[in-house]
Amino acid sequence: MFRSVRHMIYDLIEWRSQILSGTLPQDELKELKKKVTAKIDYGNRILDLDLVVRDEDGNILDPEQTSTISLFRAHEIASKQVEERLQEEKSQKQNIDTNRQAKFAATPSFALFVNLKNVVCKIGEDAEVLMSLYDPLESKFISENYLVRWSSCGLPKDIDRLHNLRAVFTDLGSKDLKREKISFVCQIVRVGRMELRDNNTRKLTSGLRRPFGVAGTSGLH
Repeated sequence: MFRSVRHMIYDLIEWRSQILSGTLPQDELKELKKKVTAKIDYGNRILDLDLVVRDEDGNILDPEQTSTISLFRAHEIASKQVEERLQEEKSQKQNIDTNRQAKFAATPSFALFVNLKNVVCKIGEDAEVLMSLYDPLESKFISENYLVRWSSCGLPKDIDRLHNLRAVFTDLGSKDLKREKISFVCQIVRVGRMELRDNNTRKLTSGLRRPFGVAGTSGLH
């Protein structure tokens, strides 16, 4: 309701500026005033405020100079117009919701949430842990990699992310659910020397990436 009223207030401010500018022709000015009063009456209705009865030009009727029957008829007309506007708004909202539901049903989307607790693997050097989704029947990966850099001391390189290593594999649609099998694959890449047992400082290398290990589920289905 707050967003609806805020939007109406913005409209009223803009229309007020147009009216005060004095540049509108008489016919456009008359139509704009009707639009303003209709917006005010609609806003009062959704806020459960009193309905103001007006004449055809949008002016507030004076009860001291207007008969009771005329006030009653004007009130009936104003109430009917506001109710029609409410029904129109409700119908538009229902159509939008229906279209959204139909669009979502036609193109459903799913996600897989992953929370990495620990990597129990004796590596001896820094490593990169890559996680992804894999189709074993088609022999191809169907997602991007979630990368975590792991230090030689058994903790994440980015210590601030300790106990907060989370990822979401998104946009898994109907096509992915129809796959016979999907595997969750974890690859470990060692980052360091050419050989772990290379103790010769003259030959010592660093920063080389070498496959170290791999693990995977039999299937997520």
